[in-house]
Amino acid sequence: MEYLIFPLIVFAIIIGIRIALINIQLSKSTYSQITGNTVWNLILNKGNYGEFLTYRILEKCGENKILCNVYLPKSNGETTEVDLISINSKGIFVYESKNYSGWIFGDDKSRNWTQCLKGGKKNKFYNPVFQNKGHITAIDNYLEKNYSNCFLSYIVFSERCELKKITVSTDNVKVMNRNYLKKHLAQDKNTLPDVLLSEDVNRIYDTLKSNTLVDELVKQKHIENIRTKHL
Repeated sequence: MEYLIFPLIVFAIIIGIRIALINIQLSKSTYSQITGNTVWNLILNKGNYGEFLTYRILEKCGENKILCNVYLPKSNGETTEVDLISINSKGIFVYESKNYSGWIFGDDKSRNWTQCLKGGKKNKFYNPVFQNKGHITAIDNYLEKNYSNCFLSYIVFSERCELKKITVSTDNVKVMNRNYLKKHLAQDKNTLPDVLLSEDVNRIYDTLKSNTLVDELVKQKHIENIRTKHL
């Protein structure tokens, strides 16, 4: 019995430390107010945690018009969920967050990319460039195509994975590990021309914000549509 108690105590201490560290990070961020997610949402869902880490980098880069989990209508009557959007004078930055591990292979022409894990296990997942293109189309339509030339697509993978062979030549699309996000964002903000006025930035932000913090019915219907497609 004593042999079981000690590992449980160590595990509880580790979890307690992690909760405390995440709480400290949350207290320095607007993430909880924007998303409604608590520390438990981050601990129990690695996708949420990866999204939060990306959000924190954007905050540290000086972004103050950030939206999370934006649910927008599609032409077929379904909804699409956009992980993260930041808006500034350089454009509308749309982020697809992938909190994956392992080796990642893919290009911007193939339908699926591949994740390779230890032991030789391989998982296929839908091309995130295509996925984010769908998000951008939904945003563009929702904004009545008034800002069609202002979009930039960022595919952000966890630092825990290695982008082994990624080929992307599509304009305004970047694929990176999260620890390189700050560098890429600074580069674009320093080199790209201004395409949005401050009133445009505020208008876009306010228009899209109404589609965040949606009720559970919208979320559940979105999840059911995804499951149906998968089946």
